[in-house]
Amino acid sequence: MALLVKNIGTIVGIDRNCRERVCGAEMDCMERLDNAWLIADNGIIKGFGPMSVCPDSEGYEVIDAASGMLLPSYCDSHTHIVYAGSREQEFLDKIHGLSYEQIAQRGGGILNSADRLHATSEDELFRQAMVRIDEIIAMGTGAVEIKSGYGLTTEDELKMLRVIRRISDSSPLTVKATFLGAHAVPKEFKGREDEYVDKVCNEMIPAVAAENLAEAVDVFCDRGFFTVEQTRRIVSRGAEFGLKAKIHANELDFSGGVQLGVEMGALSVDHLESSGLAEIEVLKGSKTMATLLPGAAFFLGMNYPPARDMIASGLAVALASDYNPGSSPSGNMRFVTSLASIRMKMTPTEALWASTLNGAAAMGISERYGSITEGKVANFFITKPMPSFEFFTYAYNTPLIERIVLNGREVKR
Repeated sequence: MALLVKNIGTIVGIDRNCRERVCGAEMDCMERLDNAWLIADNGIIKGFGPMSVCPDSEGYEVIDAASGMLLPSYCDSHTHIVYAGSREQEFLDKIHGLSYEQIAQRGGGILNSADRLHATSEDELFRQAMVRIDEIIAMGTGAVEIKSGYGLTTEDELKMLRVIRRISDSSPLTVKATFLGAHAVPKEFKGREDEYVDKVCNEMIPAVAAENLAEAVDVFCDRGFFTVEQTRRIVSRGAEFGLKAKIHANELDFSGGVQLGVEMGALSVDHLESSGLAEIEVLKGSKTMATLLPGAAFFLGMNYPPARDMIASGLAVALASDYNPGSSPSGNMRFVTSLASIRMKMTPTEALWASTLNGAAAMGISERYGSITEGKVANFFITKPMPSFEFFTYAYNTPLIERIVLNGREVKR
C-alpha cells in the first residue's frame, strides 16, 4: 500500500534537480517546504506539496507527522560496524596518556580487534553487528558503508564480508561493502610489510571478487600503516577486479593519500585531519569526495579537518561516523553533524547535506539516495515538533526522532 505522510511541519532536504553532490557555497542553501504532505509508493518518493492541496487519504497507509519535521535519512559512508567485543581498556589507556599509535605498537588497536574477530564465529559476529545496525537505524541512518579490515587473513576477511552480506539481506538499510584487508599489518608480517601487500593483492582480492563480496577496496594510507606505493598496488589490483577505490588518508600525518586518491579516481578520501592547501587544491575539480570523520577526532583528541577552508574553496564535503570499537565507538550521525557545527563551524544546513546527499555520493549511490526528491528511494525520518530545523543540531542529545521510514515503509521500533 502507498504511504501518505501528512501534516508535516517542514520538509527539509529537498533537491528537485537530482544533483550528484552539493559543493562549496551551495552547501549552505537548502529548499524547505512548510505545512506539507509526501507520498511514497513501491518504496519510491512519488510526490510532495503543501497541505492546501493534500490528496485524499483513502487507499493510503497514513502517517500523521503532527507538525514534526521530515528529513532525509543519513547516508553514513564510512563505518567498521562488524567487529567482536569492545575495546574500553584502550579507552582507559588513552585517558592515561597513550596515543593511538602507541596503543597500536604494543598490539592494541586494529590488531587487538583482529585477534578477537578470529576467535568469534560468523553467527556471533552477525548477532553483535545487528544490534549496532538496529541502533543506527533508530538514530536516523538509512544507508551505510561497512568495511572489513579486522580479519587480516583471507579466511577472516571473507568471514567479515559474508557477515556484511547477511546484514544487507536482513536489514532495511541500504548496505555497501568495502574490502579493507590493508587496515594494518598483522603481527606475523612485521618487518615484511611488502609480503603482506603481496598477500592482499594476490590472494585476498581475488578471493573477495570470486564471491562478489565487496564493491570497493580501501587502504589505510598513513604513517605507520601503508605507504603511497603499497596503497597504489592494492588499489590498482582491486581495479582489475572491478572494485572502486576508497582511501583512509591523512589521519595521522600528511601521507600523500589524498593526492593518490584523486590520481586513482577514488570515490572518497576519508579522515583528512592532516590536510592543508595542497590537499584542497588537488581535490578541486575531482570527483573524489572529501569525507570527514569528526567522531574520531573527538574521541582521540585530535585536530579536526579544515572543513571551512574546504567549503570556501568550493569542495563538496561529506560527513561519516567511522563507527568502530577503537577510535569512534558511535554511529550517531546526528551527533556527527553537531560536532561538525561545534568543532568545524559547519552550519546545520551544510552538515545535513554533508551527511545525506554528499555521503551518498561518497558511496556512489546519490542518484537514488540522500535527498527528498521525486523518484528517489523513500528513506526519511520524522521528528517531534521543533522550533526550527537548526534546533535538531543544537539540541544534539534531546530525543527528537519520532518515526522512521525506509524503502517507503515505517520501521517499527
